[in-house]
Amino acid sequence: MSRRALIFCLFTAAYFLSYFYRSANAVIAPDLARELRLDAGSLGLITSLFFAAFAAVQLPLGVWLDRWGARWVTPALMMVAVVGSLIFASAQGVVSLALGRALIGMGMAGVLTGSLKIFSQWFSVQRFATVSGLLIGIGALGALAAATPLAWLNGAIGWRAVFWLAAGATALAASAILIWARNTPPGIPWTGGSAGQEPVTGVFRDLRFWRMVPISFFVAGVALGFQGLWAGPYLYDVLGVDDVQAGNVLLWMGVGLTLGFVTSGWLADRVGLARVVAVMALVFAVCQLFLATLPDLLWVRLTYGVFGFAGAAQTMTLAQARQLFPLHMTGKATTAVNLFAIGGTFLLQWWMGLIINLFPADGVGRYPPQAYTAALMFTGIGTLLALLWYLPLAAAPRPRMARPLAET
Repeated sequence: MSRRALIFCLFTAAYFLSYFYRSANAVIAPDLARELRLDAGSLGLITSLFFAAFAAVQLPLGVWLDRWGARWVTPALMMVAVVGSLIFASAQGVVSLALGRALIGMGMAGVLTGSLKIFSQWFSVQRFATVSGLLIGIGALGALAAATPLAWLNGAIGWRAVFWLAAGATALAASAILIWARNTPPGIPWTGGSAGQEPVTGVFRDLRFWRMVPISFFVAGVALGFQGLWAGPYLYDVLGVDDVQAGNVLLWMGVGLTLGFVTSGWLADRVGLARVVAVMALVFAVCQLFLATLPDLLWVRLTYGVFGFAGAAQTMTLAQARQLFPLHMTGKATTAVNLFAIGGTFLLQWWMGLIINLFPADGVGRYPPQAYTAALMFTGIGTLLALLWYLPLAAAPRPRMARPLAET
C-alpha cells in the first residue's frame, strides 16, 4: 500500500469513530433518559455538548494544523476523546455525562479538518472534493454502525460497555496515525512553522466566506443534530417503533448520507461545488418540511434516506473553503467554516430540544407529534433562508484552481 493510500485509510478510520460518537445518542437516548432521568431539553443539551466543544476548538485548531500538521495534532486531540469516552461510560449523573460528552467532542474536533489539511498536502486540488467526499462517505459508515448494530450491541452489553470499547478503538486509531502518517510527501519540506502564523482574519474579511456561513450552520446543524439525536425520538414518539425498528429506519439515513458524501464530491469536481451545495440544500429543506407533516413509516423511511443524502452537502463547504483560499491557509479556512457548521449543530440540536420541550410529555416521557412538527418547521424554513443568501456563490463562475502541492 502506498503512503498516500495508507494516510487516507488511517484518517478515514478515525473519521468513522468520530461519526459513531456523534450519532450514537440517537439510539441510546431512551436508556440515557430513563437511567439518568433526563427530559428532552437536558438530553438535547448534553448531546449537543459534543458539538459545542468541537466548535470551541476550531479556531485554535486551524492555527495548530497550519503550524504543526495533522500527523501531530489529530492523534493528540483523539487521546482527549479517549478520556471523554471513559468518563461517559462511567457517568453516574448529569455532570459527569456532560463532561464526558464534551471531551469526546473536543477530542474528535481535529479528525475531519485534520484529514482535509493532510489531504491538501498529498492530493491535487482537482481531486480534492472527490477524495474528501470518499473520506466522509466511508467514514460516515460510523453512522450506520450507530444504528442497528449499536441497537443490538446496546441490548447485548449495554451502552456503558459500548463506550469502553469505543475508547479502546480510538486509542488504537490515534496511535496508528502518529506512527505511520506524514505531513507532506517525500521531498517536500513542511513549512508550517512560518505559514501557520498568518492571522485567521484574512478568512473573515472575505465576503465569500460569509456566504457559506449560514448554509453551513443550517445544513450541518440539522443534518448532524437531527441524525445524532432527534431522528430516533421522532421515530419513538411519532410512530411508536421499538429500538430495533428505529435502528433499521436510521440505517436508511446512514446509507443515504454515505451515498451523498461519495457522489457529491464526484459531482462537485465536475459541475462545481457551489451548484451541488445549492441543489442538495434545497432538497434537504424539503425533507425537513415533509417530515414536519408527520407521514407514515414507509414515507419516513424513504425521506430519512433522502435527508441523509442531501445532508451530505454539509461537507462540500469545507471543500469549497479549500478551493477559495491559499494552500497555506487551508487549516484556518476549513476550521473557520467548520466552526459555524459545528456551532450550528450544537445550537440547533439544543434549540430543537427546547422547542420539543414546550409541548408536555405523556406519562412515559413521549412528546406529542406536534412538538416535532414545530421543531422541523423552524429548521426547514431556516435552511431555505440560508440557501437564498448562498445563491450568489452558486451563480458565480467556477474559480480557477491553484497549483497542487502533490499530484495523485
